[in-house]
Amino acid sequence: MPLRPIRSRDATSEADGRERDRTAPPPPEPLPLDVPDNHTHLDVADGQERSVEDLLGLARAAGVGRAVQIGCDLEAARWTRELLDAQHPGPDGVLPLLGGVAIHPNEAAALDDAGLDAALAEVEALLDHPRMRVVGETGLDHFRTPPEGRAQQEESFRRHIDLARRTGLALQVHDRDAHDDVVRVLLDEGAPERTVFHCFSGDVALARTAAEHGWYCSFAGVLTFRNAAALREACAVLPSELLLVETDAPFLTPHPYRGRPNASYLMPHTVRAMAEARGADLVDLCATLVANSERVYGSWGDPATNPL
Repeated sequence: MPLRPIRSRDATSEADGRERDRTAPPPPEPLPLDVPDNHTHLDVADGQERSVEDLLGLARAAGVGRAVQIGCDLEAARWTRELLDAQHPGPDGVLPLLGGVAIHPNEAAALDDAGLDAALAEVEALLDHPRMRVVGETGLDHFRTPPEGRAQQEESFRRHIDLARRTGLALQVHDRDAHDDVVRVLLDEGAPERTVFHCFSGDVALARTAAEHGWYCSFAGVLTFRNAAALREACAVLPSELLLVETDAPFLTPHPYRGRPNASYLMPHTVRAMAEARGADLVDLCATLVANSERVYGSWGDPATNPL
């Protein structure tokens, strides 16, 4: 797998101005079953000179032998398509990666109508690949996008929903400080059958709304943070059949390594935090996460067949 990340993570310091520790955390105790990381950004490096192949090997050793690579601007989307074609099977003969592409909400907000049209046309073309299984990440971001960009961001979200419905692919939703508006748009447009709140950041109320509509909720390393009690409560009330897990690597590194580079091999910290929040047996939870991932994204096994 010759490809390496094509960009670096921008943030090099903590909020208080201290230089951020960019050394890789040690490997955790492996998971008892092979649980897929359903959202990672292998196109983004974080101070590490590790190849994609090296990162996938570390993940496999930690019980995270499969992942969904997400490219959320045109450069990353093209790279994701190239990566899917370049990958080699693991020791078990399974190709480790599926893919998803979209225009990130914050990217979409900066485009004019013609730019959005052109970008979405290319995204749709890139999705025409048997291992592309996701339209995403798309959605709304009221944290980074000012009010004047939100109408275009919502238009992009609506058009990505339409794209997911037309292609029959899963939809991964980015929702940052925009819960009510995200739900409104999903209900207006008619959410695809397999809709995933990537890096779920809501409370019990949003978890119950997701459960009512059959929307999946994917938890990242934020679940492990000391100040994330409300998120753990939301995780605890969700029906087990709607649970997913991810890293959003290289971002959102789980406790106790918050702020250091993240990668799929660190996902066991989050899975164990999910088990604790739900009072669940770890093996049973892993089996549930595997089944849910395959129900949403299909099989990683056959490189030529999308069974959905």
